[in-house]
Amino acid sequence: MSITSIIRPIFKPRCHELDLYQAEAETLQRNVLTRLLGKAVHTEWGTAHGYRKGLSYEDFARQTPLSTYEELKGFIDRMRHGEADVLWPGRVKWYAKSSGTTNDKSKFIPVSKDGLHDTHYAGGTDAVVWYLRNNPKSRLFDGKALILGGSHAPNYNLPGSLVGDLSAILIENINPLVNLVRVPKKATALLSDFEIKRDRIAREAMKQNVTNLSGVPSWMLSVLNRVMELSGKQYLNEVWPNLEVFFHGGVAFTPYRQQYHRLITSPGMHYMETYNASEGFFGLQDDPADPAMSLMIDYGVFYEFIPMDEFDKPNPTVVPLWGVETGRNYAMVISTSSGLWRYILGDMIRFTQKNPYKFVITGRTKSFINAFGEELIVDNAEKGLAEACRQTGAEVLEYTAAPVFMDANGKCRHQWVVEFSREPNDVAAFARILDESLQTINSDYEAKRYKDITLQQLELIKARPGVFNDWLKQKGKLGGQHKVPRLCNNRDIIEQVLALQ
Repeated sequence: MSITSIIRPIFKPRCHELDLYQAEAETLQRNVLTRLLGKAVHTEWGTAHGYRKGLSYEDFARQTPLSTYEELKGFIDRMRHGEADVLWPGRVKWYAKSSGTTNDKSKFIPVSKDGLHDTHYAGGTDAVVWYLRNNPKSRLFDGKALILGGSHAPNYNLPGSLVGDLSAILIENINPLVNLVRVPKKATALLSDFEIKRDRIAREAMKQNVTNLSGVPSWMLSVLNRVMELSGKQYLNEVWPNLEVFFHGGVAFTPYRQQYHRLITSPGMHYMETYNASEGFFGLQDDPADPAMSLMIDYGVFYEFIPMDEFDKPNPTVVPLWGVETGRNYAMVISTSSGLWRYILGDMIRFTQKNPYKFVITGRTKSFINAFGEELIVDNAEKGLAEACRQTGAEVLEYTAAPVFMDANGKCRHQWVVEFSREPNDVAAFARILDESLQTINSDYEAKRYKDITLQQLELIKARPGVFNDWLKQKGKLGGQHKVPRLCNNRDIIEQVLALQ
């Protein structure tokens, strides 16, 4: 009898609870909101907004404004300095560091003890529940899990308070029993130098019977390539013959899919997408034949949605889960057990069905590149270009940028096509300054550029005069309010521009 067959019954009761997603979605979500409001009654935020037990959704929405990180930043910074009962009861000790804010290099997302357990760990558990349900012959627990994590550091030197990657916070607080079935060891997993960490992870893991992988596709691929270098094998399944699943998330898997298929040739290999962000765990791919994910509706997250065609309006329509329509793009709004209230997440999704509610991620609410976890937004690009222009005396007329995805050697970069109205004397120097400026502005871009391990220096192509006008004309968008898309997470637009060079 395998270890997995002994452990499997532990997860079966949860299967019955997940079946309620098909018929009880509104009830489950209203119960989540009731639970959140009950917890927040005596917080500073709850008192200011009239929270009480039994408050209806309609009253909650009327009494609570939509919020962005910038609007919550002051509250969060006070929490980071040790104040209690601000956005969530008690003192919140852990903060997930993330990029994407307009005004700061990093965001610091509170992760309460409640949020850690009722959302992040709940999502990890349900990933296993659904995987075992779909794969009755699995031997998942008969070997080890290779789980990648980031690093953390003290938060304002407060005792027991940490700030860092969400994955590092999860590893730091994980049940000690999980360490019996995971690699690498904790000290290795939390190293800050990824070049050293990658080598140590590969050396530790290649000696184990690894059955499953968890992490961001780009980071994981870098580790796996190191495993192949050290082992001298041609395929990963020669190193780990019992490898059966990769739980992946963080960035789109599409650019990496073929590389993983070349690396892992076993016909029994599975891939399961997860939607886990610093702010919460939101979705799981429960059907391997369907790329859409199920929205996890009984965690510590209450969902609302803004139709994207109203997103920029002063008073947009906001609907709860039971008010959404399929086939329509929405910006996600969340209220969580870590103290985020009606928080505009910045992600855009489209529901493919209801009862159960399933969705696909369609992008960010703003133009961005997040092919490798760098979360580069237009504001970062504009500031970086301004600094490069300042130092070189150049002037930029138009530009667009997109990722160049990893090749067989693991090389990747951002590619920029820039039309200058005043050219710099040295285009290479302009590109170098731009790259360095982006690292200064955006901590996630800086991390991916570290020693050229994940991202190499950006490539800048000088556009011929008028190429962007020609592109707009070709699309029937010359003049008026039409603009050249600045950052794209795929290469569709940049390839069209390059074809006109």
